[in-house]
Amino acid sequence: MYDTVIFDLDGTLLNTIDDIAAAVQYAQKKYGFPVHTVDEVKKHVGNGLRLLMHRSIPEGENNPDFDKIFADFSEYYQKHCQVKTGAYDGTLDLIKELKKRNIKMAIVSNKAHGAVDELNEIYFKDYIKVAIGENEAAGIKKKPAPDSVFHALKLLGSKKEEAVYVGDSEVDRATAENAGMDCVLCSWGFRERELLEGLKPIAIIDEPKDLLKIIK
Repeated sequence: MYDTVIFDLDGTLLNTIDDIAAAVQYAQKKYGFPVHTVDEVKKHVGNGLRLLMHRSIPEGENNPDFDKIFADFSEYYQKHCQVKTGAYDGTLDLIKELKKRNIKMAIVSNKAHGAVDELNEIYFKDYIKVAIGENEAAGIKKKPAPDSVFHALKLLGSKKEEAVYVGDSEVDRATAENAGMDCVLCSWGFRERELLEGLKPIAIIDEPKDLLKIIK
């Protein structure tokens, strides 16, 4: 039995890949780099936007213009993060039902904290009060370090033994393991099912409502 669910955001609650890819492609085109497809960008997400850009341009962070490129990418994404982004089918119904069952919920993401706040405000503000994005400047290490998960649990007044982490990637699986929590992975996100099976979570779910069978 769980009384708390910690959700990843990108690829779990929201399908954000088209807007993320558009921002990556904008930066690549602006600086004359090879332009990646959406599927190529999808393989690079999960460890935060800075590492995404590192993986997306020649020389990565060793590129002498990296900070400027990253700033341009970040500014573009912040302004265009709601063009094609939307909740996955069934996500909001799941969250409403969890709220009815008095399950505590939080979002923990490697996306910039401001963007996480904004997206939670748009989609889930009536149901999820704790939404944490990347904030290493405050000494909270990003996933797969457990820091942000522990911070969310503290804000919720929850114990890790009574919480489950729900995500869609190897980063999420490692985060749950590092936090000492059970992990459920969803098959509709940014990774192939074969990869998810190799990560050995307690369950892989194919629809948001399937989580209800696990929460009980």
